[in-house]
Amino acid sequence: MTQRKHYHTIVVSDIHLGTSHSKTEQVSLFLSNVDCDRLILNGDIIDGWHLKKSGAKKWQAKHTRFFKILMRMMERQGTEVIYIRGNHDDFLDNLAPLHFSNISIVRDYELESGGKRFFVTHGDIFDRVTTQMRWLAKLGDIGYTVLLNFNNFYNRYRAWRGKPYYSLSQQVKQKVKSAVNYISEFEHTLAEFAKARKYDGIICGHIHHPDNTVYDGIRYLNSGDWVETLSALTEDENGKWDIVYYNDIADRLNKNDSDSAQLTQIS
Repeated sequence: MTQRKHYHTIVVSDIHLGTSHSKTEQVSLFLSNVDCDRLILNGDIIDGWHLKKSGAKKWQAKHTRFFKILMRMMERQGTEVIYIRGNHDDFLDNLAPLHFSNISIVRDYELESGGKRFFVTHGDIFDRVTTQMRWLAKLGDIGYTVLLNFNNFYNRYRAWRGKPYYSLSQQVKQKVKSAVNYISEFEHTLAEFAKARKYDGIICGHIHHPDNTVYDGIRYLNSGDWVETLSALTEDENGKWDIVYYNDIADRLNKNDSDSAQLTQIS
């Protein structure tokens, strides 16, 4: 049997529980098959905007199961859980900061990794559209939903053909000049903030675009999302950060199941 992966830190963001686009089963499968000392839920885990419009009817058993997995991680592994508010779960502003047992609800977070200081934020406070033009953000959310609906249709077709998940919506966004410029401006703004505050790096989510790069000496890390890219950030015991993708995780789990089946047949 293959040993379970252990990480010092895992960062996931933008799961958007309560929406039809949330890949809840996939993120639950990922967290069910790894161990970690610290799990950072970096905003937009629950989509309060959507739930406010649609009501509790959009909350499903699979969404509740996600939180049961978190509780199991805290109980069995002693995992520390840090929940950072995002713009879609900004209702947490009424609670933060809150600390009980080994879970914290906060607006932002600071961590030490490999002897370096990182500032952890969802990232929406650096987004001019979200903070200053909320009406435009809501309008953009409608267009984004249409794109995601098409993305879901396309991936049902791929699944029927036996092909892995592919983020068509992410590819479309990367071809649109305004979207590319927006991402670049967002990343540089966060890196400049980290440098001004004497941090070595910054960890965020919000724009659904995973990244691990360096801007002017500042490490920029984005965990992506579980709507389009199905990605997370992981840190090992030596402070090395990587982006992991669900397709790679699923391939490894499928291989482990296949190997186990073969061992059973041989024995």
